[in-house]
Amino acid sequence: MSKILMVAPEPVFEPRGTPFSIVGRLKALSDMGYKVDLLTYPIGENVEFPGVRIIRVPRVFGIKKIKIGPSLKKIPLDILLVFYTFYFLLKGNYSVIHTHEEAGFWGTIFSLIFKIPHLYDMHSSLPQQLSNFQFTKSRILVWIFEKLENQVLKNATSIITICPDLYNHVLKVVPDKGSFLIENVVEYELIFGEKDFSKEIIEKYKLKDKTVALYAGTLEPYQGIDLLINASDIVLKKMPDIVFLIVGGHDYQVDMYRKLAEEKGVINNFIFTGQVPPDHVKSYMKCASLLLSPRTRGTNTPLKIYSYLKSGIPVVATDLLTHTQVLNKDVSILKKPEPHEFAIGIMEALENKGRAGNVVKAAKKLAEEKYSYSVYLKKLKSAVEKGLSGRV
Repeated sequence: MSKILMVAPEPVFEPRGTPFSIVGRLKALSDMGYKVDLLTYPIGENVEFPGVRIIRVPRVFGIKKIKIGPSLKKIPLDILLVFYTFYFLLKGNYSVIHTHEEAGFWGTIFSLIFKIPHLYDMHSSLPQQLSNFQFTKSRILVWIFEKLENQVLKNATSIITICPDLYNHVLKVVPDKGSFLIENVVEYELIFGEKDFSKEIIEKYKLKDKTVALYAGTLEPYQGIDLLINASDIVLKKMPDIVFLIVGGHDYQVDMYRKLAEEKGVINNFIFTGQVPPDHVKSYMKCASLLLSPRTRGTNTPLKIYSYLKSGIPVVATDLLTHTQVLNKDVSILKKPEPHEFAIGIMEALENKGRAGNVVKAAKKLAEEKYSYSVYLKKLKSAVEKGLSGRV
């Protein structure tokens, strides 16, 4: 079976978007019988799959954490990854180099030097990240990243995109090539095993017989937790017993949003868990009457949406491209990213049982037809086979 050199400039594994997507790729490639050497940062938990070997660059300058989005701390680690990539290509017998994010830059160069096919896994548009995360206001730097990214797309043997917005972007840059649209549908339990901690969670947070509206994910500013807190003030005037369970987030983020909830006078109806083990997330969802995604910025589809669709629980999300690439008004309740509108969506989901039931039924049907693991495997196999074929 073919051997793949994968390069991931991310903390693998941490329970957040791109690292989890990478682990999903490893799981699927292992299930398909491929051998994979993963070069990655010295940060994150090891995961084990048959045929997968994880090689980490050394820790430098005491770097122990990498934030989501662009970061200056990534530069020394990426430099080490460049040397590691060169070394492993020099000594290894690889059939394809599979890169993620900015590793596509040096992956493109090494693909040409070593005459090896390049599979580029595009989780986001890197120049767009510079703007979205307000990393820089320099138009020149953004322009440079645009040119570099375009060269990666033009030279890649095979390209994977994770959402329709990126798929359309690639189609504009390389219309004769396009990409394989592979949504991140691999769930935690497929990787870490399925366990049910819901009884313990209900006891710990005193959730028995409570109406629970749950958000699960990071607490980055674009996730819209401030929107949710502002909307909750409206909801609680009509539904004073509802509990908003916020699962995830670093301590400093939890403190910030807890303070906002205190200022709004709604803190007694909010529970912030902070970060939880990945294999506990589904158990938290089982405690909920309603699932929320109040994201206010960005175009990538949140990973949580695919789990939400399969859950059998109604979903309320903001009516933005980040959601509507996957969701529609048949499978979810979509509302404008404005407190009053989002509050109406929450109340509608809880009060209109008929509508909620129809949404849940349609969501599960959509998930089974388009976002199952078997569909994911089929798409990934096609992307890898194109890469292995060496066709441009």
